[in-house]
Amino acid sequence: MPLSFNVLKSSDFRFLALSRMFTNMALQAQAIIVGWQVYSITHDPWMLGLTGLAEALPALTCALFSGHVVDRNRPQLVLFSSQAVLVINTLMLFLVGGGIVTHQGFHILPFLYAGVFISGIARSFMMPSAFALMSKVVTKNQLPAASAWMNSGFQFGVITAPALAGLLYGGYGARVAWILPLSFILISLTCNWQFSPAAKAARSDHQREPAWQSILGGWKFILHNRIMLSVMALDMFSVLFGGAVAMLPAYADQILHVGSQGLGILRAAPAIGSIIVAIALAMQPMQKVKTRNLLLVICGFGLCMVCFGLSRSFTLSIFLLALSGAFDSVSVITRSTIFQLLTPDDMRGRVAAVNSMFIISSNEIGAFESGLAARLLGLVPSVVIGGLACLGVVGATALLSPKMRSLVIDADENR
Repeated sequence: MPLSFNVLKSSDFRFLALSRMFTNMALQAQAIIVGWQVYSITHDPWMLGLTGLAEALPALTCALFSGHVVDRNRPQLVLFSSQAVLVINTLMLFLVGGGIVTHQGFHILPFLYAGVFISGIARSFMMPSAFALMSKVVTKNQLPAASAWMNSGFQFGVITAPALAGLLYGGYGARVAWILPLSFILISLTCNWQFSPAAKAARSDHQREPAWQSILGGWKFILHNRIMLSVMALDMFSVLFGGAVAMLPAYADQILHVGSQGLGILRAAPAIGSIIVAIALAMQPMQKVKTRNLLLVICGFGLCMVCFGLSRSFTLSIFLLALSGAFDSVSVITRSTIFQLLTPDDMRGRVAAVNSMFIISSNEIGAFESGLAARLLGLVPSVVIGGLACLGVVGATALLSPKMRSLVIDADENR
């Protein structure tokens, strides 16, 4: 059996991939419903940006110690606990956002932002725990294929959940739409519980040192590894400036005039391109990881954002978003493989937590930045200028980090 399929023989890996996929589907559906409800009430891109900030602040704060918690405990238990928190949180959003719990003078906006805030807390623990758990259920030379399959499942969720949430919201209203993320997160929790006793019991060999020393050790490792630091910074600043996902509700309404159904399709479009590339890379894993490819694909991502900002065609916008997703998929899989191959087993939780801080900064704070830029510059200029800034980040990285243009990491040599 080819190496790309060998990894699927592990039931623990299959349950991990499914659990992560359904968790992502729940969060993606939640983002669509919250985004459309917030925009329907306020009609203000700035308020959409605040949803990103509401998720980023707790996620960044908790990420300071979530990696330490993962390395000191069983990753599967941390992941299960985080998903259980999301179940309770999503139930609250269903009751409030779905209009089941109402009262005179009651306003749902604070509850929507509170739900996003709690999701940010849970997310800060899920990423390092899933990252650490993956190394316990697959061998090291299977990591490139595992990363690609995980990203395939992740992107499948990005394709289906937003489209389904948009269609349900547009056709049946918020109450029916909120059933979707609640169902997804319950399925995810069920998949998590199916892990073998060995996977549930697995933990790192992290020494019982004081929390502050443990956290500092993770940061020191990252800061002294120039490649990992450059990769994290490149991704953070390129998506921080170049991402336009948070503004899609405003684009669907003001620019493309396609409503909530069109919003679901726009939100899913990047994943269409991404999953095609992810499946191709899962079938033919990258045994040699070239950091130069990161510069090329992020450059392509920035160009897509510039063109998307200028587009007035729904079809062209879908194509450009799908193409941006294809470029982003190569970036995600490359980065994930680099981190898995270069991170010692006893530091996986802390390294993943630091990486999650960069990712959260780029995605959620990027959403806030997009909302602020749209308020100050206008919707279209904010996206176009952001795409150009992304290209500038790639150019600066290529100049300041020459090793990024030439480094090749062999998966077989890092077993």
